Amino acid sequence: MSEPDASPWPAEVTVDLDAIAHNVGVLRGHAGSAGVMAVVKADAYGHGLVPSARAALAGGASALGVAQPAEALALRAAGVGAPLLCWLLTPSVDADALLAADVQVAASAPWALDLVATAARRTGRTAEVQLKADTGLARGGAFALPDGAGDARTDFEVLVRHAASLSAEGAIRVVGVFSHFAYADAPEHPTVRAQQEAFADAVRLAERAGLDLEVRHLSNSAATLTTPAAAWDMVRPGLAVYGLSPVPELASAADLGLRPAMSVSARVAVVKRIPAGQGVSYGHTYAPERATTVVDVPIGYADGVPRHASGAGPVQVAGRRFRVSGRVCMDQFVVDVGDTPVAAGDEVVLLGGGVDGAPTAQEWAEAAGTISYEIVSRFGPRLPRRHVGEAGR
Repeated sequence: MSEPDASPWPAEVTVDLDAIAHNVGVLRGHAGSAGVMAVVKADAYGHGLVPSARAALAGGASALGVAQPAEALALRAAGVGAPLLCWLLTPSVDADALLAADVQVAASAPWALDLVATAARRTGRTAEVQLKADTGLARGGAFALPDGAGDARTDFEVLVRHAASLSAEGAIRVVGVFSHFAYADAPEHPTVRAQQEAFADAVRLAERAGLDLEVRHLSNSAATLTTPAAAWDMVRPGLAVYGLSPVPELASAADLGLRPAMSVSARVAVVKRIPAGQGVSYGHTYAPERATTVVDVPIGYADGVPRHASGAGPVQVAGRRFRVSGRVCMDQFVVDVGDTPVAAGDEVVLLGGGVDGAPTAQEWAEAAGTISYEIVSRFGPRLPRRHVGEAGR
């Protein structure tokens, strides 16, 4: 049995910053001459925004990417000065603050260009903008494919023309064009080639309009690792920065040379013997066939443990593998450990990067019917983050 520690927390997330730096180095190797924009959105996929960003830069990332303006401003407030792109704007965004913080913004529609141009005129700053082309994901970005309705101009062409006009005025400076794959985790899928061709068309359109592009980027983690021809000037990995495989059907994290950065552990709160047939947790969806020991683990779906992994989520207790017994509750779950000696305060490992048999985020994803991205990013603020390693400190 492990010794109870003195931590006041019943559970915690540990993040290895050196692993993040290592993973960026691996991605740089795959990127060739292209730079690496490390995506640190969503609190760096649950790993901690500022420490993870610094570790990624220490590992050789040349830029950072975030989804929301608040994330960009938090990085700047913490003194992170690397090139930074923010790509999810709404009409209510404080564009003045983004310009003042030297944040590049993405534009998917003319209104976004007008928004930042107005802020530029008001503040006397030139807005640095990257144009987002929708090359087939049909999500963010200006649609860069013909709509079949007979209009020869695409939405992206309209966006480029408007950007060229504002650029000539001096209100904005278009520094890049980017897009996003729909199916990069299946590199042989026909959409991967089709989106590369559509992106090349979008880049040519922007360049013909006189826009002096510094960066062109399309590749996410999966494409960075499997489709080197799509690298352009920069790659934009997210998940792989944190040591998880974006193509688990093709290669594991270890196969790709990646090191999972996150581990999650808790301390046993209650140990008890129960008789054969005793229902466990809500709904009594689990009952042991013989008398056994069960332990109560003080972490639940309010902390990010997926309820869909009830009866299936893998854990390690006393060096042995078990799984969640019955339903995951808001603050806790139960594990049937049989006759294994366990005491209150002993460690329960939920995630451990696969080291020494500890469960992985991919295993939890499979247990919950989801993807590893969701597993690591959903662990909530009630769990403290403990950052270890020297990268970026």
